[in-house]
Amino acid sequence: MNIEELVRDSLREQASGQPSPATGFADRVLAVRRRRIRRLASVAAAAAAVVAVAVTVPLLDSGRTDVRPAEVIDGTVAHPDQWLPRDMIAAGRTTLAAYYTEQTVPTTPSRGVATRTYWLLNPRTEKYWMTPAFSDVAVAPGMRTAAVLEQSLPAHRIGILNLTTMKIERWIPVAHGVGGVEFSRDGSKLLATTYIENPDVRAPSAVNEETGEWAWQGPLGSPRDGFYVLDAVSGAGRWSAVPSGREINGRQDFAFSRTGEQVYSRIIGSRDGLQQFYDLDGNKIAAPANEKYLRSDVGARLSPNGRLAALGLTKEVGGSPGKSYSSIRDPLTGKEITKVRGAQLLAWADDRHLIAWERTTSLEAPYLPRLVLVTIGSDKVVPLSGTYKNIGKVVWEPVFAER
Repeated sequence: MNIEELVRDSLREQASGQPSPATGFADRVLAVRRRRIRRLASVAAAAAAVVAVAVTVPLLDSGRTDVRPAEVIDGTVAHPDQWLPRDMIAAGRTTLAAYYTEQTVPTTPSRGVATRTYWLLNPRTEKYWMTPAFSDVAVAPGMRTAAVLEQSLPAHRIGILNLTTMKIERWIPVAHGVGGVEFSRDGSKLLATTYIENPDVRAPSAVNEETGEWAWQGPLGSPRDGFYVLDAVSGAGRWSAVPSGREINGRQDFAFSRTGEQVYSRIIGSRDGLQQFYDLDGNKIAAPANEKYLRSDVGARLSPNGRLAALGLTKEVGGSPGKSYSSIRDPLTGKEITKVRGAQLLAWADDRHLIAWERTTSLEAPYLPRLVLVTIGSDKVVPLSGTYKNIGKVVWEPVFAER
């Protein structure tokens, strides 16, 4: 029963069986109504405060968190009982918008293709939907649409997928074959990395003596030849050639800089953070000042306000489970500011919290991680997902997007 219904019932009770109202009775009734509304509002506010406290105080580092599917802090939804997530996982401004598993499928005795299976978040049902139809998926900010590529690579069209209906709304044709896609931070532009051949081709390297299964390795060198920068709405844009050499192997997709005015990719053997920047014409350039000390193999990169840089693993501490720590630095100087829990920093939830992989085993045991929320200035972690199972068989890689 809400406040208005309580007031109406109160008035009916006062009116029932009463003589005709005296002068000023209406004013007295309104005064009673106002007092009751104030009391009810106070009770509601107190109840809301209790609920907020219950929601915002997590059970940190407790075995009970392994079965807790509820929200753990403001804006955070965790499912630590789900090792392949079925229901939405989110923290702050960031959501696990999709994830994928990868398996090499033999096509000939001497050739295989690393093939992905995606799980995409439906924003209406808040559940992940499995599809083997796509080789690459990028989710736009707001999580209503995604750019997708079909399994046969390189692709000559980019699909724009409605994540609520899970239907392709339109196709963007491209003359140069595409192997990877990504949205800019504001969602206005689409970056498509082009390849002459399928970048996910694998060759058998050795046989596992215990299982009898082949181990696969990617090619030396890369068939990458450039990138498109396209308007996300109209699909208009242009292609820029970028010759590939020995500095990259296999699939090395380009990614946007923070501003979207440059792109970069990972390179081999670099001393400046394993990344090379290019302008939108495909020319090599120096890294922007606030991205000079970042690493392309650390997904979180700059904090939302741009004042902190997430770097790689710097310290591990034994125990059961072991603890991992990664570096947080000043993006302009590269100087370490602090360390934060997490073996691999994946995305910023806000300016103080990050989503990371963290181990659930001792340093002597096989590495079995789970998705966690970590806080700068705190040694505690909040589990977001379940723990990897079947080590060496099935792992999943996250795809994040802003809500």
